[in-house]
Amino acid sequence: MQFKRLKDLREDHDYTQTELADKLGISQRGYSHYEKGDNDIPTEILIRLSQIYGTSTDYILGLSNQRVKERQKSEKDKIQM
Repeated sequence: MQFKRLKDLREDHDYTQTELADKLGISQRGYSHYEKGDNDIPTEILIRLSQIYGTSTDYILGLSNQRVKERQKSEKDKIQM
């Protein structure tokens, strides 16, 4: 499975593969394998990518088209409704 959104997100945030791999603590080659779909993305890396990009893991995996995470309503927000 190719993860095209990984490349799109990386380029939108002006990261090189090497820069992003360094942020993730992996090699550039290892990261490249995720982008090309040669390797599955480990859960820990997937979560870290969603944090870096401010998006959901579902978006990265192509399960959602909603790019930005919705802010979860706090208890205070729920009470004011």
